Amino acid sequence: MANKSKKEHILTVASDLFNKQGIRATGVDQVVSESNIAKMTLYNHFRSKDELVLAYLMKYDDQWRKRFEDSVNKTAKTPRDKLLAVFDMLGEWFAEPEFNGCVYIKTASEFMDHSHPYYEAARNYKSFMKKYIDSVIHECHSSDPEALSSGLSLLVEGAITSAMLQTDPKPAEHARDTARVIIDYYLQSK
Repeated sequence: MANKSKKEHILTVASDLFNKQGIRATGVDQVVSESNIAKMTLYNHFRSKDELVLAYLMKYDDQWRKRFEDSVNKTAKTPRDKLLAVFDMLGEWFAEPEFNGCVYIKTASEFMDHSHPYYEAARNYKSFMKKYIDSVIHECHSSDPEALSSGLSLLVEGAITSAMLQTDPKPAEHARDTARVIIDYYLQSK
């Protein structure tokens, strides 16, 4: 296995374990064992578990942002449609057999210290979603952009958590229905 692909292999195995078991519950020895490598090989590519976890969070963030943007932009033409497409994309994600919640919500709940690098990574991702919603709302010229943004952000987070706990994609549909009412209210009352 080439050097780059070995690093990717380790990261892929670790990512799968972190996502399924949690970061704290996944030890370096398990990553080494399931990657079928020597411990020194892992440390040649990642100086510590922290570096491996941060690489996992960064890789997930890159993949998630691309997927999110591709999904939302493929069908949505108007700002209103883009806001609603967020919930369509969530529904697609929730319906996947391997869906088991948001990596960032789970990471933040495992590492509650607000100065912890993992918590910071989780907060940075969540700020991406909020910034996206804010930028689309800016295009809409809402009567109360802050209230609309807060409401939609809460619906997104609530749908993610509900889908994880209920193991059901329906929360995206329900959140989308509620989002439509809220969006229409704030766009018509201008």
